[in-house]
Amino acid sequence: MYYYSSASGVVRSFAERLGRPVYNLAEREHRLSEADGPWVLLTPSYKTGNDRNDTIPEGVRRFLRSPVNRRRMVGVMGSGNRNFGRYYQMAARSIAEQSHRPVLFEFEIAGTPWDVAECRRILEGLDAALAAGGDTPAA
Repeated sequence: MYYYSSASGVVRSFAERLGRPVYNLAEREHRLSEADGPWVLLTPSYKTGNDRNDTIPEGVRRFLRSPVNRRRMVGVMGSGNRNFGRYYQMAARSIAEQSHRPVLFEFEIAGTPWDVAECRRILEGLDAALAAGGDTPAA
């Protein structure tokens, strides 16, 4: 399963190009649900310009309030804009650090065709590792 957050539609576009079922955390029914198996998060990072502000989207934060969702998350993928400087990928990296899960992939804005192909390759390896009952592979 793959859950994503996308206010601008950029991450949604990337998620849909992966050719896998994805769930939008902007939709209340998904944001308030619990994952019934291993899942991967796709999240944008936004530049806030204020160190006290969190760059993690509210829908993601709410979904991760569930202990079940936190436990079943196997990794994080992030979209960002390099123009954001030190805030680039801040949300994905913060979530990964707090959850002790790996950042599986990072891409800029909506990603390139190479990014989509590379992400598919990583996810196929993750699928194989999960099917074999092993740990998540390194990105």
